[in-house]
Parts: sequence; C-alpha cells; structure tokens
Amino acid sequence: MTTAIILAGGRGTRLRAVVADRPKPMAPILGRPFLEHLMDYWIGQGVARFVLSLGYMAEYIEDHFGAQYRGVPLGYAVEPEPLGTGGGLLLAMQGLDDCVLVLNGDTFFEVELAALRAFHERAASRWTFALHRHADTDRYLGMQLDADGRIVGLRAADQRGALVNGGVYLLAPQELRGLGLSCGQRCSLEDELLPRFVAAGHRACGLECAGRFIDIGIPLDYQRAGGLLGGSPGPGGEGADAGLESST
Repeated sequence: MTTAIILAGGRGTRLRAVVADRPKPMAPILGRPFLEHLMDYWIGQGVARFVLSLGYMAEYIEDHFGAQYRGVPLGYAVEPEPLGTGGGLLLAMQGLDDCVLVLNGDTFFEVELAALRAFHERAASRWTFALHRHADTDRYLGMQLDADGRIVGLRAADQRGALVNGGVYLLAPQELRGLGLSCGQRCSLEDELLPRFVAAGHRACGLECAGRFIDIGIPLDYQRAGGLLGGSPGPGGEGADAGLESST
C-alpha cells in the first residue's frame, strides 16, 4: 500500500494578495481546492492513504476533508508551532517505516509513480527526487547528477533549463532518523535535511520527468493553474483566469 505525505503547513505569504482567507493548498482552482486536484492525480497513480502535514489554518483543511477523500483514508500531523518543511516531514513520518511518497502541497507535478519507484529500486536509492527543467533560476533548488542519477551537488539553479527539485519524492523514513534531528525540531527540507542526508553518505538520486508542472506559490503561476489542470489555454486564457476568479 502506497502512503503519501503531503506537506501543506506553510503560510503561503506570497499568494496572500489573491488568496487571503484560506491555506495555500486550499486555493480554488476551477471551483475546487488545489489539494483535491493533487489527491485526485495521486489516487489515480495508486496512492491508498494520505497523511497531511499541516500547520497554518490546519482546521480549515481538516474540516473540509474529515477522515477520508474519495474513500481513501486521511491522517493528519498538525504542527504545534511552525516547524518548516523538514520539521513537518519528520512529524508526519512518525510511525511509518515503509518507503513513502512525499509531495509538496502547493505543487502539481505529473510523475508516473511506477516509473519513479522502478528507478528508485534500480538505483538502490534511499531518497529519490522527481526533477524537471525550469527556466526560473531563483525559486528552486538545482541538482547535479552523475551518470547513474546520483545527486552529487546541490546549489541554486544558476542557468535556464537546469534540473530542479519538483516537489515529488520517494523516501525511506528510517533513513532520516539517524541525522541528529528530533521530531518537533524546526528545520528546512532543502536547506537542512537534504544536505545532512547527502553529507552523511546516504544515496540520494534524481530522475528527470517531463510531465506537466505547476507551483501555485506566486500569483502568476496560480493564475496559470486552471489552464494546466483543466486542459485550457495557458497564461491569459480562459482556464488561466478560472483559479483567480474563484478566489474572490
């Protein structure tokens, strides 16, 4: 059974100008919360359970979904105080031992789970990242790979078309428990957890994926999300306006 953890605890400050009354993963896209679109896709990929890592306005999400979504059980890991993406992940992984799928709650990335899992196993990876090529060199963590797909460098994406973290991961929970970070400790996934993981000699790998990608963290991309998720035209098209109109 595939369990997916969704990191959905952030405050979404960059999106606040257009979505001020709810947590970012609940921003409306085509009349439905972004989080529903995200879970729909991953249910179709075989996810049988979700654990939602929550913080800011956690009750909004819990009240909306309750104990299940489309018959798939939902669990909740609620931060008592802001813990960052890494701290939220550590909290949500309590009690989990098998390899889990981890998803950024503000990002839709069309990744074939079976292909990602096959690569993860073939590469003997302990933490596998779905990567994509992106033109924005400021927002995403760039990753350098060797010929076998192992991550050998982490740095800002310093050129257009660099391979960057796409917010979809396969991870064995026990691999994080020996890094010296305790549950309840505040930390960043990209700035602290991952560098510690790589520095400790654990095998982390990346697989380039060419599927659709949208990160709704800024208003411009939020406006594009309706077109991408609904199959409508991109920026400025009818679908691109749908998400923004529904937020008023």
